[in-house]
Amino acid sequence: MKLRTLLIATGSLFLASCSSAYSGEVETASQASQPAFAGTVASADPRATAAGEEMLRRGGSATDAAIATMIALTVVEPQSSGIGGGGFIVRGAPGGEVTSYDGRETAPAAASPDWFLDEDGKPLPSREAVLSGLSIGVPGNISVAQRAHGKHGKLPWATLFEPAIKLARDGFILNPRLNASLDGYAYRAGLTEGGKATFYAEGETPKAVGSRILQPALAGTLEMLATMGPDHFYSGPFASGLADTIAAATPRAEKMTMDDVIAYQSKERDPVCGDYRGYKICGMGPPSSGGLAIIAILEQLERFDLAAMGPRSVKAWHLFVESQRLAYADRALYTGDADFVDIPVDGLISPAYLAARSQLIDPDRRTARFEAGKPPSAPQARAVGENYPDSGTTHLVAIGADGTMVSYTSTIEGAFGSGYMFGGFYLNNELTDFSFRPERDGQPVANRVQGGKRPRSSMAPTVVYDPDGKPLLAIGAAGGPTIPIQTARSIIGVIDFGLSLEEALAMPMIMAFGPRVIVEKDTWLADAAPQLNALGHEQVITSAFLFRTNAAMRTQDGWTAAHDPRLIPLLQMPAED
Repeated sequence: MKLRTLLIATGSLFLASCSSAYSGEVETASQASQPAFAGTVASADPRATAAGEEMLRRGGSATDAAIATMIALTVVEPQSSGIGGGGFIVRGAPGGEVTSYDGRETAPAAASPDWFLDEDGKPLPSREAVLSGLSIGVPGNISVAQRAHGKHGKLPWATLFEPAIKLARDGFILNPRLNASLDGYAYRAGLTEGGKATFYAEGETPKAVGSRILQPALAGTLEMLATMGPDHFYSGPFASGLADTIAAATPRAEKMTMDDVIAYQSKERDPVCGDYRGYKICGMGPPSSGGLAIIAILEQLERFDLAAMGPRSVKAWHLFVESQRLAYADRALYTGDADFVDIPVDGLISPAYLAARSQLIDPDRRTARFEAGKPPSAPQARAVGENYPDSGTTHLVAIGADGTMVSYTSTIEGAFGSGYMFGGFYLNNELTDFSFRPERDGQPVANRVQGGKRPRSSMAPTVVYDPDGKPLLAIGAAGGPTIPIQTARSIIGVIDFGLSLEEALAMPMIMAFGPRVIVEKDTWLADAAPQLNALGHEQVITSAFLFRTNAAMRTQDGWTAAHDPRLIPLLQMPAED
């Protein structure tokens, strides 16, 4: 895969900052004229980070800051997230209470298990499925933001939109990250005339780095939602127009309808929590598989003294890979939308079950094959499905003045989602997260398409409490199936290796993909490939991972936000044309 293509497929270049101006130019701490605030925000773009910080300065909650950041990302990070997609929010209160909110997109009521099959019963090619209304689910981000704000917001709803409206109306500076995402993606980002006019100079040539991007249609949509309220996204002419846009792009008789948009409901879900070496780890439950996978990976490693091995131990990373493989075997078989399929959540994170699974890990040798286990209350018949992985996702964290942690992962699935736009924003291609094959060997796949169902997700917004029960860490990532791995790896760095947040995020990446192990090139771990071979990992491949982990951690000096340090040289903002 060419590097540019890899950049796009994994979400392009990562960008984070904690101080910026809405016009698009990054301020330094000495330039900032606004008053100081308690708390912190981290996101994939400095302009969005500044939107969240502004809410904290104005006395807003961590939830207010997170929502304002998500809305601003709709403007400045259209390739990865926005109100045309959905997301998960995990909120950790200072006293230890954890709540989670599900804003995952839903399939239209008319969708059936053969939604992604052709006339011969074969799965559609990925691009054909993505670039059509078949891939678009009812967006959930506005609904989930409304639900979280209703419970935890302090500022008026309209206030949360002010920075994003200004960015869309007055424009923002196109940075190298967005320019790289647009390059070679005109077939998707420029699928509509609106996308072409906004982001491309001529033909398939993206507007130059430093150009000012104006989005009047999106500004109008945001102003409508700010003044008329979130319900107007899911009712009246807006809902009708959204449904009609999706239906017109759907190449089959069964289509999205206005009723599907009206019927959408975000939900409060029970978080999934586990204990790892005395630390409380909490994340999102189904339809996300991310929280379950992180808890499984960590607790299966608890019997090994990783701290004694140290962060440069090949054996420690061998164990990490083997625990991944166990967790992902269970993920593939059991997880999906719990409103439609029986998921043995408690069994999958049962300490006894995970301890038994851990015994399958050989510290000295790769196990040839791991099958899914049989957790308590597991369904009798289930099959592993398949889909096309994608990664148009972003993660953000906000810490309130009282120490409340909000971890929010937002997505439109692939880069620029389906390519279709409505109201100035890109619409997701989230339904391609369903398994394209509804059954195998006569057994149903948990993640098959069904009307009104939410597709399985890898998103893993996570909060961590220390052994004294105090908030310690809010973390998550973007990157499709790598999300739980990035997150678990960073938690291990903090808890087991005692690293700073920056050091933990800087550790080499290693992940199992089927029989292969992919390690980050140009790292000491890549140089250790012969040692991994000796442990039975015969197919060790080096590759350039692009890291999009965002986190905030409590330290002796207060809360600090961090992103992957490899990309610091790429964070320079361009001059305006």
